[in-house]
Amino acid sequence: MALILAAALAPPLAGRLPSARAQPLAQPPPALPDQPAGPRRIGVWLTNSPSPLYYDPERIERAVAELADAGFNTLYPNVWSRGTTFHRSRFAPMEPALEQSNPGLDPICRFTAAAHRRGLEVIPWFEYGLMEPADAAVVRQNPEWVLQRRDGSTEMEMHGKPMVWLNPAHPGVQERFLGLIGEIVQRCGVDGVQLDDHFAWPVELGYDPFTRSLYRAATGQDPPSDHTDRAWMRWRRHRLTDLLRALRARLQAVPPLAGERAARRVVSLSPGPFRFAYNKWLQDWELWALGELIDDLVVQNYAYSVAGFARDLNQPALLKARTWGLPVEIGILAGFGGRTPAMATVAEKTRLSLERGHGVIFFYWEGLWGQFSGPEGPELRRLGFRQLLRGF
Repeated sequence: MALILAAALAPPLAGRLPSARAQPLAQPPPALPDQPAGPRRIGVWLTNSPSPLYYDPERIERAVAELADAGFNTLYPNVWSRGTTFHRSRFAPMEPALEQSNPGLDPICRFTAAAHRRGLEVIPWFEYGLMEPADAAVVRQNPEWVLQRRDGSTEMEMHGKPMVWLNPAHPGVQERFLGLIGEIVQRCGVDGVQLDDHFAWPVELGYDPFTRSLYRAATGQDPPSDHTDRAWMRWRRHRLTDLLRALRARLQAVPPLAGERAARRVVSLSPGPFRFAYNKWLQDWELWALGELIDDLVVQNYAYSVAGFARDLNQPALLKARTWGLPVEIGILAGFGGRTPAMATVAEKTRLSLERGHGVIFFYWEGLWGQFSGPEGPELRRLGFRQLLRGF
């Protein structure tokens, strides 16, 4: 079938945008199991990198108003990145640019207040999870918290910088991780939290003295030298699951703010494809979903072409996830750096996702109608998203 933008956008806008290139789908959409009843999430990730949004209260208020007007119902602001927070924290330093420009701004609480006034939910995104810059103070001060390879090395190149992973089985790491999340939930009254592929235990790591001792106490043996040994992988995956279970308990123990209704706070997860997530990061998100440790699954689909995007929507793992009784959203690239798809392409990908019963989450704010809005420009993009999302 041809992919036609006019099906997604109302006139007169459709005639002003370049049409998506017509491409036959690889196969007809399969019969789909029902998604859970209720409104679908239409969301966007927000971050300070690169964006001036987090440093100006007027920008925050205006952005939330524009998103609400366009039909968005959920915001995912980044709250934990590069080893820093966007508020005064007991557990980590404040992001340097914010500390220099406006340390009392508290952007996450501002996003939340502005969103709640307009009926939107806010689910902060803990982007870096258990990953830390190798030169972070917490790493220097607590070297026993850091996971190691068999040869004793710790660093991994991520995002162009050397990074290390903190040990999810270590009590000190657990206390800090749960504290970081608990304080933002308690202070701002957010509706949940989101973890991604950095909430992980990289499969080659786990040979540090603490983990060796813990494994030996539990099994009577030293860890296998092969880091892909299935039993060794399973043991470490269970430790990561233990931390997720503790997070669930901590969230439910946080009392609601004054005037806030008591509700189950959402634990959202945005991982990579299942096999890669498990074999590389020891994330067993199928087990986590079936065990009700997560409430919301955002599957990233950044295929550039519409045909490739449609094929990925038909992947068996994604179809299977629809049977687990939790909402499944699709992460769609709105624009970032030099990669800003035409509005016609974004609209067609959105339509394909929504027609299959999924919600959609766009990466990221500046790619909607901000500094990476592409050749169409902010005004036309904003009108395009408004017409698109209010049509569903």
